[in-house]
Amino acid sequence: MQTLKGKHIYLRALEPEDLKLVHSIENDERIWEISQTQTPFSKYIIEDYIKNSHKDIYEIKQLRLAIATMEDRAVGLIDIFDFDFKNRRAGIGLVIKDTTDRGKGYGREAVGLLINYCFSQLNLHQLYCDINEQNEASIKLFKSHGFIIVGMKKDWNLMNGIYQDVYLMQLINENES
Repeated sequence: MQTLKGKHIYLRALEPEDLKLVHSIENDERIWEISQTQTPFSKYIIEDYIKNSHKDIYEIKQLRLAIATMEDRAVGLIDIFDFDFKNRRAGIGLVIKDTTDRGKGYGREAVGLLINYCFSQLNLHQLYCDINEQNEASIKLFKSHGFIIVGMKKDWNLMNGIYQDVYLMQLINENES
């Protein structure tokens, strides 16, 4: 699908060989603060999730795609979640697994591709994301795609014994017909 192909990366469905990547991301406690994960996931559970990831977004209300380089190396994941067909909105989130792959534009390109997909293929009216107030890189990334801060959730996430504020960012599809 050309909608999901960029200059340096493309977004693709999860494959069985993504088990190690998904397992490592889901069990990385440094990421739990953004994913609201509380306990580790077994490889069995992740494998079952990947086997069922083909289900329709209208049925399961989410879609997870791998972010892959043109050399077919998966570097991260990007999600559509809380898909609300009636109100034509969804949340989005992403993670680039290794710090050595961050800052190379993969996340920026992936978000752009996903926005285009959500607005052109899924006919969504708006997208939103929640970003920790201290996550300057993600705030900058989403702002570069036109997301605006529309609110703050005070003391929203408890991390290391300290409550963190979270920005609610939103992008409205201005090109709707």
